[in-house]
Amino acid sequence: MTKDGSSALRREDGPLLRGAGSFIDGLRVAQLEGALYGAFVRSTEPHAKIVSIDTSAALAMNGVVAVFTAADVDLWPLPPRLANMNGDMWRPMLADAVVRFVGEAVAMVVAVDRYVGADAVEAVVVNYEPLVVLTDLEASLAGEVLLHEAAGTNVSFAWAGKEPDEDPFASCEVVVSLAVRHPRLNPSPIEPLAGAVAWGEDGRCTIWVCSQRPAGAKYVIECAMGLEPGTVRAIAPDVGGGFGAKGGYGCYPEDVVAAFVSRQLGRPIRWCETRSEAMVAMGHGRASVHAIRIGGSRDGVVAAYEVRALQDSGAYPAMGTNVTSNLRNSATGVYAIPVAVLAGTSVVTNTTPTVAFRGAGRPEAACSIEAAMDHFAAAVGLDPVEVRLRNVVAEDAFPYRSATGSTYDSGRYGESLRRCVEAAGYDALRAEQAERYARGDARRLGIGVSCTVEITGGGEGETASLAVHEDGSVTVVVGTSPHGQGHESTFAAIVARELGVPSQSVTVLHSDTDLSPLGGGTIGSRSAQLGGSAVFGAARDVIEAARSRVADLLEANVEDIVFDADLGRFHVVGTPIRHVEWHEVGALQAEHRFKPDGGRGTFAFGACIAVVELDTDTGSVSVRRLVSVDDAGTLLNPVLAEGQVHGGLGLAVGAALFEEMVYDPTGIPRTASFADYAVVSAAETVSFETHEMETPSPWNPLGVKGVGESGTVVATPALRAAVLDALGPFGVSGLDLPYTPERVWRAMQR
Repeated sequence: MTKDGSSALRREDGPLLRGAGSFIDGLRVAQLEGALYGAFVRSTEPHAKIVSIDTSAALAMNGVVAVFTAADVDLWPLPPRLANMNGDMWRPMLADAVVRFVGEAVAMVVAVDRYVGADAVEAVVVNYEPLVVLTDLEASLAGEVLLHEAAGTNVSFAWAGKEPDEDPFASCEVVVSLAVRHPRLNPSPIEPLAGAVAWGEDGRCTIWVCSQRPAGAKYVIECAMGLEPGTVRAIAPDVGGGFGAKGGYGCYPEDVVAAFVSRQLGRPIRWCETRSEAMVAMGHGRASVHAIRIGGSRDGVVAAYEVRALQDSGAYPAMGTNVTSNLRNSATGVYAIPVAVLAGTSVVTNTTPTVAFRGAGRPEAACSIEAAMDHFAAAVGLDPVEVRLRNVVAEDAFPYRSATGSTYDSGRYGESLRRCVEAAGYDALRAEQAERYARGDARRLGIGVSCTVEITGGGEGETASLAVHEDGSVTVVVGTSPHGQGHESTFAAIVARELGVPSQSVTVLHSDTDLSPLGGGTIGSRSAQLGGSAVFGAARDVIEAARSRVADLLEANVEDIVFDADLGRFHVVGTPIRHVEWHEVGALQAEHRFKPDGGRGTFAFGACIAVVELDTDTGSVSVRRLVSVDDAGTLLNPVLAEGQVHGGLGLAVGAALFEEMVYDPTGIPRTASFADYAVVSAAETVSFETHEMETPSPWNPLGVKGVGESGTVVATPALRAAVLDALGPFGVSGLDLPYTPERVWRAMQR
């Protein structure tokens, strides 16, 4: 959005496209001159006692400075991410007695360069005594083997909604039961985890983190090392993608160990994961099973819905442990279902800890309700579009309180679906599908429909500070920490519009805790509505502060001073010829905190129609069309919004058709590189057909909702439905994601 409100390209793109980005592994700053290189010895066992660690061969190598094990590191362990999780499942910064997943850090080698460090890692000999391995969720829930003895259970988090007094399904004419498995996914950002740390002569620590929440990293390192608040300065330079894997705590145990080792040795330290390390050590996503019931009348009206979720925490409770909580926000989707029965249980397993991967429970909730609607439609003999339209929340019902207790702020759910149906040419697609089937075409057409709503933003809010300088230029400092979302472009445009200045004169600073020590970072589609609203408020506050000065300059009453945002100047009411511009006002500063009432989030929504072709000879599925309608409230920059939707749609294609982190029953990961893990690329996608609606939210001054996760949330269930639709003639009504050729082919042979 430019000064006149039109769309603008991202100001961030130029340096990245020229190769001038600032990534940690290539960082060149004075504090890191002469830095040593850290490399981590990682467990090759999923569950075992550490009998001994022999570092002698590594220490004897030329260029090796030191090797640190848990015995050498005086650090507090990492607690479960949230207070509602099992408080007895702490994670040591380096495994100190037991390893609980393949990839867990056991020791840190410090060497003169990365190549010596890599060789020295191979020279460290760890003697393990294997223990019983848990990878199955039901086996973990049974608790016959405990991964954390002090906890006395494998349940890391559990919750349940209020059970109704009477069985809501007893009066239903049609009841359908199903289970939906949400496979474990690898976030696979372009840049793996990396870090750098240096201690100054003043006793302060500067750490460069590959993080979505540098303020979180600062807090964790200070707490783990017993440091005074303000000792650590955390900086997140360009971060090559995050997708939730770099959110959570804001850092990983390796960052804390690097800070400790750097202080012990009195030298700067760098470290960087290899891709193979990242595949098993960086947090994974999804990994849950939902047991579902849906019931209603034969005319297609849903009366009751039930989900009982079992979530995989991995070896230690992190943000992924909590994602079933999003069922409480949007389990019933866009539908006016009167009764919902919900429960979630998370358990630990001998796998990589799970994180709040893009969507963080929202795609799972959406897949479950949309799968249930499809099964219900089939059971009552109605088209899936018709059943959805009979159940959507009416437009005059907002704000709408759902059966789960959520209050949806605004929506036009039926309209989004009707627009999507029209854009896709739904009736023509169904006619083509029938014609192909009649002629026995080996390439079957599958059509899937979804409607979704997702909570975005909310929580603790955000703060922005804004300074107008003597020359009329503006500097804004925000607590959000972008890694591809375009915050600099978005926030500069908000300031330009409110203050009436060119966007080029606005500098946006972020991702440095010396500037914004309390920023919440960039997670959960929160930045525009929280950070943007804080920037908006700071701009308005500066205008109010300027009015007093201008009143003195123009010898008028404050209440008579008018600000003209189109021209960027102040004047006395009725006399615009005599005016004052920003460079004449003088330096001004304001800080504004925006927190939504009660911490409530907004609810973005949309619809999607996916069209796939299934090769019945090979089981191969290709996406022919992906049509989406997204409503994220007021669009501040349509170009940026479209880019976010495109990214989400691409992720959905991978999640539906290719991607899954696989562990064998002994806890060994079988997808530890891109040779085994089929991450989606442009070759597997299509030209997305995206359409936007704008239904402003009344819950923030900009009217915006989140858009960063909407494509993933809305398209994953549509793609799932499309493949099952193509498989319907083969008697296949349910199949676990992802729909790889082998899995689809085997399903057709049953």
